[in-house]
Amino acid sequence: MTAIHPCLAVLPPGLEAEGALELAELGATAIRPGRLAVKFEADYGCLYRLYLEARLPFRLLRQLAEFPCRGPEDLYAGVQRAADWESWLPPQRSFRVEVTGTAPGLNHSHFTALQVKNALVDQQRQRFGERSSIDLDHPGLVLHLHLQGGRAQLSVDGSASSLHRRGWRAAMGQAPLKENLAAGLIRLTGWDGSVPLLDPLCGSGTLLLEAACLALGRPVGLGRELLVAHWPDFDGVQWRNALHGAEARAAAPARPLAAIQGSDSDATVLAQAQANAEAAGLAPWLNFQQLELRDLQPPAGPPGVVVCNPPYGVRLGADSNLEALYAELGEVLKQRCAGWTLWLLSGNPELTGALRMKASRRAPISNGGIDCRWLKYEIR
Repeated sequence: MTAIHPCLAVLPPGLEAEGALELAELGATAIRPGRLAVKFEADYGCLYRLYLEARLPFRLLRQLAEFPCRGPEDLYAGVQRAADWESWLPPQRSFRVEVTGTAPGLNHSHFTALQVKNALVDQQRQRFGERSSIDLDHPGLVLHLHLQGGRAQLSVDGSASSLHRRGWRAAMGQAPLKENLAAGLIRLTGWDGSVPLLDPLCGSGTLLLEAACLALGRPVGLGRELLVAHWPDFDGVQWRNALHGAEARAAAPARPLAAIQGSDSDATVLAQAQANAEAAGLAPWLNFQQLELRDLQPPAGPPGVVVCNPPYGVRLGADSNLEALYAELGEVLKQRCAGWTLWLLSGNPELTGALRMKASRRAPISNGGIDCRWLKYEIR
């Protein structure tokens, strides 16, 4: 009988519902969206597939145990009983502990992580006379503890780093979108590669790169360093099936896509965008152009979709005339992209007003802690 594991996907704020849809598409069951995360259940075949192919999560956690926790003593004892640690954490394997939430006497994540660490290494010393080391950068096991409502959930993470990292974006602008956020924003547009896609302020190209990956069905986790093979119940057959499936999708003949065009006035960031596209193997499908916004010409073809993440005046461009930039963007799009749809990430409603356009949809999104809206406009 196939084992089913309770799991959790940690997602960008505002993309929980879209993340739940993606989990379902990849085979997860018992899906329950919440704030910042989605609970679900998965067998090993599904969980491995998620690590290789899910685009939206920051983290995918497999729960090991849940127990009452009303203080440090409960935590210490609960961790020691949570799993067969002789199998999960032999002394020669390093580990790292991550903590979210609080409980009485456990209000600081660093102290709480030390309690978890002490519970495990004390038990190791007693059983083996030696202990595992802590490795923050390259651990053999990553544990995640969440405290809430007098209970503790202890989970294992199959990746030592955040899943938003694709491994190809070495070159970035000063305030780039995280790749998983960009992927979620593209999913919200419904763009599928059948009509042109344009980013007139593309920066290092993250929105367009994620759009091309999505439309081509390219898995985003094939180059990822995963820890699942260290788990004591690792299923090599299921892993090979998931891996071969992802590799087959990556190697499949690419279907034709409508034009994907990005432009920016900054030659340096355009060079970054081109380098990222080449590293991702997506350069043949993307066209980057250096030009001023006033010189924008949309790609030929039927009306398509414009996506844009202009500066908000929070991190970048605070001293520049951003209102004029938004006003120019609105005018240029109305003159040259009539009939198209615009999706714009706004972190400043006063600036967005300079577009002189009325949004037909407003999706709340958090971008790096900035309260934003992913705004949809019909360009007329």
